[in-house]
Amino acid sequence: MKWQWKIGEYGGIGVYLHATFFLLIGFVALSHVLQGDPASQTIAGIAFIIALFASVVLHEFGHALTAKRYGIKTRDITLYPIGGVARLERMPDKPIEEFWVALAGPAVNVVIAAILFIWITITNDIVSLERLSVTAGPFFERLMVTNISLVLFNMLPAFPMDGGRVLRALLAMRMEYTRATQIAATIGQGMALLFGFVGLFTNPFLIFIALFVWIGAAQEGSMVQMKSALGGIPVNRAMLTDYRTLAPSDSLGRAVELILAGSQQDFPVIANGTVVGVLTRDKVIGALAQQGRDARVDQVMATKVTSADYAEMLEGALMRMEEHQASMICVTRAGQLIGIVTKENIGEFLMIQAAMDKARRGSSLRPTVEPV
Repeated sequence: MKWQWKIGEYGGIGVYLHATFFLLIGFVALSHVLQGDPASQTIAGIAFIIALFASVVLHEFGHALTAKRYGIKTRDITLYPIGGVARLERMPDKPIEEFWVALAGPAVNVVIAAILFIWITITNDIVSLERLSVTAGPFFERLMVTNISLVLFNMLPAFPMDGGRVLRALLAMRMEYTRATQIAATIGQGMALLFGFVGLFTNPFLIFIALFVWIGAAQEGSMVQMKSALGGIPVNRAMLTDYRTLAPSDSLGRAVELILAGSQQDFPVIANGTVVGVLTRDKVIGALAQQGRDARVDQVMATKVTSADYAEMLEGALMRMEEHQASMICVTRAGQLIGIVTKENIGEFLMIQAAMDKARRGSSLRPTVEPV
């Protein structure tokens, strides 16, 4: 079952609504009902949440369209109860580009708040801030205040939020990118601990935000460290050379046998010495339930193949895997398949490299004993 649904598209970027978003709608509706509010006020409360998340969508498009100026595509935008997430295919290469991409989202909310302020001033619909709340007060003034709150909250230096990415970009202008990421991630996790502590005594919603920030900061830090460790290493040093392949005419039963016989889960499909497709374990499982073991591989395989030359740098190959959401890369030499690369074997390669580096450092520090 899919837990998100497409609600629109602009500029080739799909906007999706996650199932958990309806928990927020239900919470708002239930709050009005428990307060004994009339149906019209309940509907107005839900309308406010929808208007607020329309601002969130525009915020995410601010990131996406700015990234597009630097040649970076956005896979999609998904709305969750805690906000929106724009999935960029990759992060900007230059710190100044990341700086502007990160600032673009909050800048959209500033523009929205400014437009609402002008409208409120013209219509003379201003009330004291003490009389405002999420459920009470003039609609547009609440929306303006909420957009200002979004700007202030997003600009907190809590990586991977916008403020954290701005901080990382500023640091990266003065120091090495990996070090800048480590500092921004550490500050982000410190902010997450603060959110969680405050949430225990005030608003439990802050605890969920704290978890999001903590996990996001850790993942971003690990990913950047991995890319840094892969710098200057060619694909052929980490590729798997002991692998199995399938033919287009093979049955899914044959693929099942290979999956059960070893640890390989994804298979290049070869015809006349050329890679014509890739069959992943997920494709096999899905097709088995619908077509059975006798279905042919060429009826199920993905024909879009992500490949890399054997002399290409591993960092670039990993980036291509992320961009195309591929689980495997086919390594070729003069057009012929000579190996495959998966994220699992990249991880194993890094562990081995780390162990060897540790051993080398240990041997270089070990004192030597001269014979008497």
